[in-house]
Amino acid sequence: MKTAVIQNDKIVIKDAPKLSLNGKQGAIVKVLGCGLCGSDIVKFVHKISKDGTVLGHEIVARIEEINSETDFNIGDVIVTSHHIPCGECIYCKHGNVSMCKHFKTTNIIPGGFSEFVYLSEEHLKNVAHKKPQNLTCIEASFYEPLGCIVRAIKRANPIDGDIACVIGLGSIGVLTAQALKAYQINTVGCDLINERVEFLKTFGIDAYKTLPEDFKADIIFMTSGADKAIDTALKHVRNGGKILVFSSTPHDETAYPNNEIYYRELTVLGSYSPSPNDLKDSLKLLESGKVNVKNISAVYEFEDIQKAFDDTMKNKIMKAYINISRTQI
Repeated sequence: MKTAVIQNDKIVIKDAPKLSLNGKQGAIVKVLGCGLCGSDIVKFVHKISKDGTVLGHEIVARIEEINSETDFNIGDVIVTSHHIPCGECIYCKHGNVSMCKHFKTTNIIPGGFSEFVYLSEEHLKNVAHKKPQNLTCIEASFYEPLGCIVRAIKRANPIDGDIACVIGLGSIGVLTAQALKAYQINTVGCDLINERVEFLKTFGIDAYKTLPEDFKADIIFMTSGADKAIDTALKHVRNGGKILVFSSTPHDETAYPNNEIYYRELTVLGSYSPSPNDLKDSLKLLESGKVNVKNISAVYEFEDIQKAFDDTMKNKIMKAYINISRTQI
């Protein structure tokens, strides 16, 4: 089988032995396509992942071989996430599932940018679902990233009448704004790139390149890790408001001024990865059309995966979807 691995600061397609269950529980799935996540870019650019690593986790796949107590069958087209919480540790009991040790050690094997992937029985029981028939593979690939967004919104815990502002209108920002709207939260967006501002407006959500001087939000969702986003967030969050950090930054010196947080009684919190219930809510939002992911992804063939990485890093596209299989549904 073909896999795309990190090798000498490039993404290179290599041959690998085809996977087989060999009596194990779980499933071997043929990956139809996989979205390129911002975390994949971070791991690649900052050399967090070693040579030989297969990145990718936003997969849509067809079951080829299965030995499971679940209701899945050969031929089913599914979506799945890559991590599973234990549900029993102190982190899980407090709702911090992405801090769970088991969560961090589970994964799909070898990674989403591969022709075939092994899913454990745990994956099948907890985070895998049949692809809704009304969604294309490209649309369904947003299942996991939208699950992360659902988690972030729950963490922020908006109440009726709140005003939310999403700073950074890449694919995550656009989905966040739509999800907030689906939950009936008054939402505006902000981005320095005019095309992204105009794109968000097509979903019926107000957006600005520069927020009005007197604008204040109850909750700021920072989906951009740029330094300027911090200044914008501090300027436009109301006293006593919340800033939800939903992005990473390579700049170690980036920080929030303590006096701002202290004297204005601001709440700054982060959100990372979803629970199985967040993922279920994500799939409902996609299936119902309350979050529309059409025209967000640029599609690349598997052999062009390096170009997908390059175009993403150069901000030429909003989101890449890698077509692993020639067969799309």
